[in-house]
Amino acid sequence: MIDQVSRDFDAGAARYDLLVALNPGYHNHLNRAATELISRLPGGSRLIDVGCGSGASTAALLRAAPSAPILGIDASAGMLAQAQAKPWPSWVRFLQGRAGCLADLIPGEQRPHGMLAAYLFRNVPADQRDAALADAHEVLADDGWLMVVEYSVAGRPRAEALWNLICRTVILPLATLTGGNPALYRYLQQSVLEFDTTAAFADRMVRAGFTDVAVATVPGWQKGILHLFRGRKDAR
Repeated sequence: MIDQVSRDFDAGAARYDLLVALNPGYHNHLNRAATELISRLPGGSRLIDVGCGSGASTAALLRAAPSAPILGIDASAGMLAQAQAKPWPSWVRFLQGRAGCLADLIPGEQRPHGMLAAYLFRNVPADQRDAALADAHEVLADDGWLMVVEYSVAGRPRAEALWNLICRTVILPLATLTGGNPALYRYLQQSVLEFDTTAAFADRMVRAGFTDVAVATVPGWQKGILHLFRGRKDAR
């Protein structure tokens, strides 16, 4: 499943920025998540953007912390190519990798103080989600923070109905019109429907070792659909 998802993102990479630009609030929500993450960190913190895609979330981190070292990681070579083609300062780097394998990629002396994971964890199979969160916890420096931006409509019938309506009448037609690989956005619709409830995902974060776990939804049409989760790694 993971390899197929990466291939779908590869196929849709060239039109991905165009499609997300048509999503009202997309960049604002990334900016909010990045700003909230940075507000919890000391100056000079290292940052990792897991599931960085074409670099929109990386850019949000850079806006929130213009001089912070940032490492963007994504499993899709196509999405990484889109990110790397953009102009970045020398302290922003990109690396191919996937959630659940971060500990193998990042040396102990380079542990990040802040980690952003936007629209990532619903792409991790449910039976691997706990391990991926435990891996993220292991990689973080002590007193580091994880910020997750993710869709969840499970247990919210009105949110689920609105999500299906938007997918059917807006997202899928736009993907077809723009040549953005409609299969990727059919997968998007289904993956959101199948993702954890907000309470269940928060519980996963707690089981992985995170403390001070909290969740909040966003304003606008995505209220009750898109959520920000945060958690801290205690100092040992």
